[in-house]
Amino acid sequence: MLPTPASKAQRASTHPHSNVLHRSLHHLPPAVTAARGLWLTLATGQRILDATGGAAVSCLGHGNARVQAAVAAQLRAAEYVHSLFFGTAVAEALAAELCAGTGGAMAMAYVVCSGSEATEAAVKLARQFFVETGRPERVNFIARRESYHGITLGGLAVSGHLARRAIYEPLLMKNVGRVSACNAYRGKLEGETDAEYVERLKKELDDEFQRLGPDTVCAFFAEPVVGAVSETL
Repeated sequence: MLPTPASKAQRASTHPHSNVLHRSLHHLPPAVTAARGLWLTLATGQRILDATGGAAVSCLGHGNARVQAAVAAQLRAAEYVHSLFFGTAVAEALAAELCAGTGGAMAMAYVVCSGSEATEAAVKLARQFFVETGRPERVNFIARRESYHGITLGGLAVSGHLARRAIYEPLLMKNVGRVSACNAYRGKLEGETDAEYVERLKKELDDEFQRLGPDTVCAFFAEPVVGAVSETL
């Protein structure tokens, strides 16, 4: 259900002038005027099934009444406080919920506004941890090929998406080792079982640790689900 190309008149009425630096400099994207559940409504009246919402934040659906009520209630209470000086009950509740969902594997959560910020913070946190615990020699990272961890330079540095990295390569960190993505559809050998495939990937990761030097690695960045842009350390 792709959007129907808009005529010049329709584009002029929906986007008479744009100061937004859109993804394409050659044409304007269709203007969305309403969104409910899984559906987007364009200025032209066309309805489109939103197949990008899961990766792009709206995984609970558009116009979710509980979400809207919670946002409105928090805006009435306090819309923003500087985390260097203040805290809020909702931030504490969110962190507690996130940590509880890990079954005790996590004790604290650092809340940011995007996946790119999360990657940057994770890179810095890993480095800071080892510096403050007396192991400053840990400067390397390991990440999977074909992965994507964010739009920032640090996020791109630990990403393996070649097309997105290409023009920025001279600016990116060089201390990132690479291992294969966990993609059984493309990566398994003929006759190889799932268990054998996993063991092969584990050995490849261990070999990369040994190549870099086990005592020089800060963290391993991985997408638990390939293409989901979700990090684990």
